[in-house]
Amino acid sequence: MGNTVTVAGVDCGTNSIRLKIARVDEHGMTEIVPRQLRVIRLGQDVDKTHRFASEALDRAYEAAREFAGILAEHPVDGIRFVATSATRDAENREEFEDGIERILGVRPEVIPGTEEADLSFLGATSVVDRGSLPAPYLVVDLGGGSTELVLGGDGVDTPATKVTAAYSMNIGSVRMTERHLRHDPPTEEEIAEAVADIDAHIDEAFRTVPAGRTRTIIGVSGTVTTMTALALGLTEYDHTVVDGHRLSIAEAVAVDDRFLAMTREERRAYKTIHPGRIDVVGGGALVWNRVLAKVSEAAKRTHGGVIDSYVASEHGLLDGIVLDYGRRLLAARAGAESRA
Repeated sequence: MGNTVTVAGVDCGTNSIRLKIARVDEHGMTEIVPRQLRVIRLGQDVDKTHRFASEALDRAYEAAREFAGILAEHPVDGIRFVATSATRDAENREEFEDGIERILGVRPEVIPGTEEADLSFLGATSVVDRGSLPAPYLVVDLGGGSTELVLGGDGVDTPATKVTAAYSMNIGSVRMTERHLRHDPPTEEEIAEAVADIDAHIDEAFRTVPAGRTRTIIGVSGTVTTMTALALGLTEYDHTVVDGHRLSIAEAVAVDDRFLAMTREERRAYKTIHPGRIDVVGGGALVWNRVLAKVSEAAKRTHGGVIDSYVASEHGLLDGIVLDYGRRLLAARAGAESRA
């Protein structure tokens, strides 16, 4: 069994926390426990206060205790707990880290946006059908507090699975909703303010990431997959239908605009939307709309190509965490055996 490890990965973001347990070997990973997701809104008011709210910490600890119960039934060789945007911004993050360590026995790693981008790209491209999707791939990981843009190689001079440029923007579904979309539904003025904020962040990101080279957009995260499911008319969320689906940008923009204009009560009627996303999914959809539009414009200017669709993926940061951590454990084991 020296060439196989069983690992758990935890991805703790601004809005949700996820657990994945998988067996990793030289060929990839095999899921042991289906991905577990809890919406905890850890980033509640962090954009304004720069601190975790006590009730948000309570929700995080409750989810961690549930995950501890699952891990007790499925022993692993190691756990990696990764925390992202909200935790990077919180002044009292040590309190959160101490609490999680007491419950799970592992201390959260607060990773920079650049590493988050690399891991998201690894997870998303690990299952891509590279025969049917032209490179370079632009992986867009749209979270609650941050959105990562990660561009890969062209598949000729640079491998399509190798990151060539990445940037983490401090915009996301929770952050945009709390910062701008205060009315229910949001007013035209609020939407215009949010668009200006989002566009400024994207323009800054494009100074680092040459998004015009993009040939295929891959969208990961709850916002992207939820809005894709709504565009497909699903009455309940079904990951087997959404994962890998290619959707036209026109369809995406139409459904995004429609749900942005809805009240929260109107959104609540759609079982496709997780209850914990109802109040922020409009803000996320707005970010997604602007990213799609601006990447498409950049690609047309750069190579004259038309990007009129994107691929929705269930595989992102969490998959990258598990795959990367498993590979590192395997490498460490192989090194120890060679020295023995």
